[in-house]
Amino acid sequence: MSDEHPEPRRRIDLDPDTVERDLMKLVLTVVELLRQLMERQALRRVDEGGLSEEQEERIGLTLMLLDDRMTELRDRYGLRPEDLNLDLGPLGPLLPRD
Repeated sequence: MSDEHPEPRRRIDLDPDTVERDLMKLVLTVVELLRQLMERQALRRVDEGGLSEEQEERIGLTLMLLDDRMTELRDRYGLRPEDLNLDLGPLGPLLPRD
């Protein structure tokens, strides 16, 4: 490296608020992926008739409560549902778009 063209210094701006929000975004993305997979699995089982009425009610209630909690956490950290859909480059988005 010559003195004429020094390499720019790379700085990491560590802001506790940003770190927490970014970590929460990652965690909520994983939870949302799992929630969607569970929802699809539950719908498949309902369509196949493999659940009792009580099981269907319990699964429906659980998925609704999980969706409500996800909404609360997104709101708390200023995240929108689309913020959780990571772009995987040539593979496209992580989560299906509604």
